[in-house]
Amino acid sequence: MHAPKPGQPGRHALRALVLLVALLVGVLPWAGPAQAHGTIVDPGSRAYRCWQAWGTNHTSPAMATEDPMCYQAFQANADTMWNWMSALRDGLGGNYQAATPDGQLCSNALARNNSLNTPGAWKTTPITSNFTVHLYDQASHGADFLRVYVSKNGFDPTTQRLGWGNLDLITQTGRYAPAKDITFNVSTSGYTGRHIVFVIWQASHQDQAYMWCSDVTFA
Repeated sequence: MHAPKPGQPGRHALRALVLLVALLVGVLPWAGPAQAHGTIVDPGSRAYRCWQAWGTNHTSPAMATEDPMCYQAFQANADTMWNWMSALRDGLGGNYQAATPDGQLCSNALARNNSLNTPGAWKTTPITSNFTVHLYDQASHGADFLRVYVSKNGFDPTTQRLGWGNLDLITQTGRYAPAKDITFNVSTSGYTGRHIVFVIWQASHQDQAYMWCSDVTFA
């Protein structure tokens, strides 16, 4: 058997190093497909729309003047936009209102996403009284249902945080099989100007609830 050269580890040391690396790999929290989820991409949710508009240019000073609401969100916590697909909470058991205080609906009561609750002139998506909701689900979880609300006439999202009393329930869908793209039509009447479309997605694979605000302008 040859002795190791000076400065080189012996066989036992190499084996110990390999075991240590394997152990570390086993405990590190790698982010893979199982952690991928989704959001409403049309009309785009606040975090998704900011990521879509500024994700490749998030250091641009122009954002402060061109899109001040996205700017404050990036300044508060850029991870809110990078993880636009992960605004979920586990184990609510359908008790969405009891588990989500007024003023925290747009963040799904997640402290890291609190900037999404800030009132202001968020960029809006133009829609009509009959519009389509598009859920993009990276991991194809499917849905027990999606519930769609619209903010009441008289509510001003530029100056007020959204609460449950500010919402009209428009529709609740049935179950959807696992798919990356889920779309459905929503019919409303009597809304004009700036509103919030608020959506709850109850995922099918386990008790995970997602909530988002999408800023819209009704034609």
